[in-house]
Amino acid sequence: MTTRLNLICHASTSATSRTAFAQDEPLDERGLAQASAIAGTLGHQSSGRATVGIRGPALRCEQTAAALGVQARVDPDLADWDLGLWQGHTLAEVSAEHPGDVTAWLTDPGAAPHGGQSLEQLLQRVGGWLDQQTHHHGRLTAVTHAAVIRAALVHALGAPPEAFWRLDVAPLARATLTGAGGRWNLSFPQAAPCRSESTS
Repeated sequence: MTTRLNLICHASTSATSRTAFAQDEPLDERGLAQASAIAGTLGHQSSGRATVGIRGPALRCEQTAAALGVQARVDPDLADWDLGLWQGHTLAEVSAEHPGDVTAWLTDPGAAPHGGQSLEQLLQRVGGWLDQQTHHHGRLTAVTHAAVIRAALVHALGAPPEAFWRLDVAPLARATLTGAGGRWNLSFPQAAPCRSESTS
């Protein structure tokens, strides 16, 4: 039996436009509109097969799931990367005040100068969660954070921790993993077909 896991990044918030480390904040108007606009196009209700919905505990995940029409229960393992004292600040602000800390964070997977989770800890948490999902045979839709999706892809592909920084996940981006026997494959969903417009 195969597990099909759709990982969906939450829609944009004010932190997205500021390039800030987000706190628990709501979606901005643009993010809410974009999520509502693509509701029903993600395949989580297709083929007549039951789909389990799960999400991170943050408000932005709750609002994204609701806008997408995904009925999702909270899974604490889908929480965002805990960046401690840096939350609410931009990378530029942190770099200006503590450039050495930022360098350590970007180059050492075990470093957590912000007082939160290190990259190694994030990868361990998300990797453990992902391994458990192979016991669920069927379709899963998870609304979560960019860092969680990046960590899941690193684990699924067996890539080194440094690969985390080579992955970009935009708001509402989706990655699909199919797994069986403890192995995951990354697939790229087909885009929804365009509706033809009548010329009459």
